[in-house]
Amino acid sequence: MSKAVVLLSGGLDSATCCAVAKSDGFEIVALSFCYGQRHTVELAAARRVARAFGITEHRIAEIDLHAFGGALLSDATDVPKDRILQAEEADIPPTYVPARNTIFLAYAIGWAEVLSCGDIYIGVNAVDYSGYPDCRPEYIEAFQKTANLATKAAIEGRSLTIHTPLINLSKAGIIRLGSDLGVDYGITHSCYDPSTDGLACGRCDSCLLRKRGFAEAGVVDPTTYQQS
Repeated sequence: MSKAVVLLSGGLDSATCCAVAKSDGFEIVALSFCYGQRHTVELAAARRVARAFGITEHRIAEIDLHAFGGALLSDATDVPKDRILQAEEADIPPTYVPARNTIFLAYAIGWAEVLSCGDIYIGVNAVDYSGYPDCRPEYIEAFQKTANLATKAAIEGRSLTIHTPLINLSKAGIIRLGSDLGVDYGITHSCYDPSTDGLACGRCDSCLLRKRGFAEAGVVDPTTYQQS
């Protein structure tokens, strides 16, 4: 069975990515990051997801994006709450973390090359309120091209493929797909501003999108929110 590196945040999307990679016939090796984010509860969720999928090789890389600042998720700035989410955002969302996916994917291609692995899965999504420049199809295409110019494996004929199975799905579509594949969304975490005991706030952009996705998918949301 060929291996695939799956970027695993512990969120709804990355858990669905794990399910897709498994259904595609890959043995999953998972890569998560402790990067200075305030919501480190997501790493506990990543560990739960890894256990649920029987992933025996799960690495958590420590990098300090907080050293640079400039990101709401890692600065002492209030997380926006109760915003009206639009399908098309004129501005990049305030929760954007500079160069995050570029850094994460760079780590992933390094590990993939060490493992002689030609496949990486990432749960980026360009539909249903994204707005992040590093979630666009053209970005992934460009990064894959760069990776295949930059690695010894590709030069020797073992090219790398970056899989983005969720990129054109709505949040409801992602939830339906994951539900069909048996994902337990109760073990995932999406909130940008959880309480000290790990409860989702229910009001940040990510919580609102998660709630809406479950409602539109017709699937019961297993999340316990602070407001409830």
